[in-house]
Amino acid sequence: MRRRIACCGGGLAALCLALAPMAAGQSGDIPRTPSGRPDLSGTYDVSTLTPMQRPTELADKQFLTDEGAAEIAAQELQRNIERQADSAPDRGAPPQGGDGSTGAAGNVGGYNSFWIDRGTGAFQIDGQWRTSILIDPPNGRFPPPSPERNAAQAAARERRAALGAGETPVARRVTNDGTAYWLEAGLDAAGPYDNMEQRPFAERCVLSFSSTAGPPMMPALYNNHKRIVQTEDTVVILVEMVHDARVVRMNAEHDPPEIQKWLGDSIGWWEDDTLVVETTNFRDTPAYSQGSKNMKVTERFRMEGADQLVYTFTVEDPSVWSAPFTGEYAWPRSQNKVFEYACHEANYALEGIMKGARLLEADFRGESPEGVANPTR
Repeated sequence: MRRRIACCGGGLAALCLALAPMAAGQSGDIPRTPSGRPDLSGTYDVSTLTPMQRPTELADKQFLTDEGAAEIAAQELQRNIERQADSAPDRGAPPQGGDGSTGAAGNVGGYNSFWIDRGTGAFQIDGQWRTSILIDPPNGRFPPPSPERNAAQAAARERRAALGAGETPVARRVTNDGTAYWLEAGLDAAGPYDNMEQRPFAERCVLSFSSTAGPPMMPALYNNHKRIVQTEDTVVILVEMVHDARVVRMNAEHDPPEIQKWLGDSIGWWEDDTLVVETTNFRDTPAYSQGSKNMKVTERFRMEGADQLVYTFTVEDPSVWSAPFTGEYAWPRSQNKVFEYACHEANYALEGIMKGARLLEADFRGESPEGVANPTR
């Protein structure tokens, strides 16, 4: 059972029918292992339209009405209908530099909504629709940055100002304007595309997009399935996006702090019927990119009923945020399978990025694309 609302047209009338069976599923017995622990094993679809942070206009309003939840679902359905309209078969190529579109289209009209699966509605926990994934602070917003993060951001602004004034080599711009702008500092100046290891982890198929593996593990634009395999001494969480697999060692101690891992070091234990997972030992740039190597994430997995898991997480990182924050959202069970995300195979996008940078550099230097030497040098 998926606790989602799918509406069409004036779908508020259909809402009552959609909500009717939900309460019954909450009272069902949860599956258990032979040792009596809740059996979390299975596949879950965590897609949701509920945002991470609560819209500011909702202030301290944690819950949606049934009508509010139905409206969110109906709006998403209408957006998908509009975005999935057939494209004109005789249309031309996007204009040079892109068509101005944002998001997954990448400014060149790449994806349409056919490829996007971010859910059909908000989620419910304990029969209530949530306005945000974040539940603490009470306003559903991230806490203010720490003094250390404020100082780092101020220093970054100073560096950007210096770059704009031409005092140091131009290394990066916020947007790609279709030129080798980094060579403005010199024809051999360093740039953001000099080495494949400069590119983001997800672009290189090292880690998933949008912290889908985390921790904390978040929903994303698509590929929102997670599969749990549970034994008495190990819990594995297989993440559909970029094939990440988290291994939780039960009733264990953390590795020494100098041993840092892409997804951190996760250890778990049971508190009554709740699986608690604590993760430390992150690398300098963890999958949850807003955090740092100092981050500690505590996750809780509890079955609300036979068909829905509630995932709660608390993030602590005093070098980034002035206080911890907590979020939670529903993971409904799914009959779907988790297919292999063969990211490295045919990863022609990374090759295209690097080759495109070389072509832009050749154009900036006045060379032909084959790399003929610039006669002015």
